Amino acid sequence: MQYSTVRKLMVAGVLAIAATVGGCASMSKDECLVTDWRTVGYEDGVAGYAGNQIAQHRKACAKHGVAPDLSAYQAGRNSGLREFCVAQNGFRVGARGASYNGVCPADLEPAFLGAYETGRELNRLRARVTNTANRIDSLHNEVDNIDRDLIATAAQIMKPDTTIEQRAQLALDTRNMAERRGVARSEIPRLEGELVLYRRDLANFRRHLAYVE
Repeated sequence: MQYSTVRKLMVAGVLAIAATVGGCASMSKDECLVTDWRTVGYEDGVAGYAGNQIAQHRKACAKHGVAPDLSAYQAGRNSGLREFCVAQNGFRVGARGASYNGVCPADLEPAFLGAYETGRELNRLRARVTNTANRIDSLHNEVDNIDRDLIATAAQIMKPDTTIEQRAQLALDTRNMAERRGVARSEIPRLEGELVLYRRDLANFRRHLAYVE
């Protein structure tokens, strides 16, 4: 396996670990005493955490009378940020709709941000397709539910023990449901037309991507 591939796998593993470590609310006394703060800093950096992440570690360890090694932490974080702040990762961050905390070094930030914005646009286009398709499905379900309610209401109207007042109310309900059904049915073709265009825009955008999704 090539070194670059091994390196990518290592970074991916660290990202997964960092996600777990970053979510921990506290550290035990033993953890605070034996922690390699350079590694902790690297994990925070490679996960793209803001600089105030160290405050959480400091707070946790202060309960046990232990202070983090800030210089080691910062050295590790700087190293991790240089792994995080590559263009491909910027694209991934944007594509999953995650926020960027402005942590990248000046020499890496322009390329990272360019890729990040590309990822954000992909995320927007995908969300537009998904939301429109979901809306269409929701309207179809609404029409089906109204159809069932109309049948049930008609049966209730026909029952011999239904009073005149009840029939009047059921007739009003029927009219309201029919109006809503008409609105829903008329909205579906418009959305279906938009969905065709949105899918085409997404496909065209993906066709010219310089990054792997």
